[in-house]
Formats: sequence, C-alpha cells, structure tokens
Amino acid sequence: MKLSVVLITLNEAERLRVTLAALTWADEIVVLDAGSTDATVEIARRFTDKVFVDADWQGFGVQKNRALALVTGEWVLSIDADEVVSPELAAEIQETLQNPVAEAYAIPRLSSFLGRDMRHSGWWPDEVVRLFRRGTARFSDDVVHERLRVEGKVGRLQHALQHASFSSLEQVLDKVNRYSSAGAEKLAAQGRKAGLGTAIGRGLWAFFRTYILKAGFLDGREGFMLAVSNAEGVYYRYLKLMLLNEASRP
Repeated sequence: MKLSVVLITLNEAERLRVTLAALTWADEIVVLDAGSTDATVEIARRFTDKVFVDADWQGFGVQKNRALALVTGEWVLSIDADEVVSPELAAEIQETLQNPVAEAYAIPRLSSFLGRDMRHSGWWPDEVVRLFRRGTARFSDDVVHERLRVEGKVGRLQHALQHASFSSLEQVLDKVNRYSSAGAEKLAAQGRKAGLGTAIGRGLWAFFRTYILKAGFLDGREGFMLAVSNAEGVYYRYLKLMLLNEASRP
C-alpha cells in the first residue's frame, strides 16, 4: 500500500535535512515550498524529485491542501518541517497500513521548548491526526491553527512524533508576533470585538491555564517561560484585534 509523506516549507534549511532523512522508508515524499530564500528547496531535492514551489501564500490550511493535491499514494502522512518520525513510529505506521481498521490515525506528539521535552503544560500527549487515507480528509482553510477534517473512523497510534517546536527565544518571539497578527485578523473577519480589558483578562487566563491547570510548573523553568509566551500570544492577539476594530470605525 503506497504511502505519501507531504510537507510544506518556508525557509526551513536549518532543520529540514533531519526531517527528510527520517522519511526515506516512505514510498513518496512531496514538498511544497512557499518561496524560500535559503537552501530549503535545494536540500529537499536531495531527498525527493517531487519538490514544488507556490509562493501565493494564503495561510497554512490552503497551502497544505495544495500540497495534498500533489500526492499519489493511497495513504498520506502529513508532517511539518520541524517534526521527525522516529524509527519506532515509522515501523508502527508501516505495520498499521498492512491492515488498516480506520480511515485516519491520530499520533501523539512530543514537543520540545528551548531544548526540553514538555510532558505537561497542555503539550502532551497533544494528539494530532496526520495519517489518513487519501480522499477522506482535507485541511480547514484557516490561516493558522488549521485542522484536518476527516470523514470516517479515526484510530490512534502509540509512538510519538518528535516536534522541535522552539529551539531559541527568537523563534518564540517571532511566532508570538506572527500568530497573534494572523489570529487577530481571523477574529476581525468573524466580527469579533475586543478591548484592553479583554486582552489583559484573556492573557492572564492563558498563563493560569498553562502553568496551573495544565501543570506547567512541573516542566521547570521552561514551563514558566512557555506559560508566559502563551499569555503574551493571547494578549497581543486581542490587543491587535482591538486596534483593528478601532481602525475599521468610520
């Protein structure tokens, strides 16, 4: 049963080699790049001849659906450029596809934050549906935080997908800025409103939920830093929404 691995990229030269090197067991690897200015495309072509470029960026969901349209396998494994399939997970996927009992499978994801694997803070087991029969699923068109929508039964795998979420504080701050802007635009398009009190309240709740309710304190100093970055992301999302609301007033 042919399995296609698909991923989208943009300036991922620093970590793409490790990701693709762990996928040589797959029948097909499809990479859709969004116009990288580093060596991403060159590195991808060392592992597969199915490398495409589409720089008309309209968000993660749209780009992943474009990539999905390029695969030819009966089954699809969708991963991100900062994720690595371990040998144990690869073996489990291959064994599962010999006699699949579901149309899609959720995979636990173990994410690291500044070098530490996060076992709490709401980050574990973080099941993500990534393995699916082609034609039974597609991604939502969300700009960020896209979801795979599946028609049919969803099973579960046991071995984890390794996720190098953030390796530096600069990456954390960059993502807080980018995702808060995209999130604010999405909320504004839905007609949502916010004020300064909303931004402060939701930011404080995000910290409390991550650090206390989700036991982030058990993840040491990285748990505290993650809780703060989550709070900042939510705070700036609603602060930017407030400013968008004000800018749209006649």
